[in-house]
Amino acid sequence: MTEILSIKNMTLHFRILLLQELGYSSDGTFVLDKKGNRVFDKYVNEPVRLSNMAMLPGSTIILDDNPVSIAAFLEEHDDGI
Repeated sequence: MTEILSIKNMTLHFRILLLQELGYSSDGTFVLDKKGNRVFDKYVNEPVRLSNMAMLPGSTIILDDNPVSIAAFLEEHDDGI
């Protein structure tokens, strides 16, 4: 079984390091892609804030931590994540 690790209480510095390992970055407020553009949550079409980013097990998709995005992601990826 996959262990779920919450990043909710992790420092912003740690979140930036995590993003860098995945090929992303941050301006200190928003998550940025490789070209420096803001990353938008694909379900609510809002830019993902560093302080509210979420990643679910088995995925490197970065979402905003809100009920709509989490539910939509789980529905779309109901193949065992």
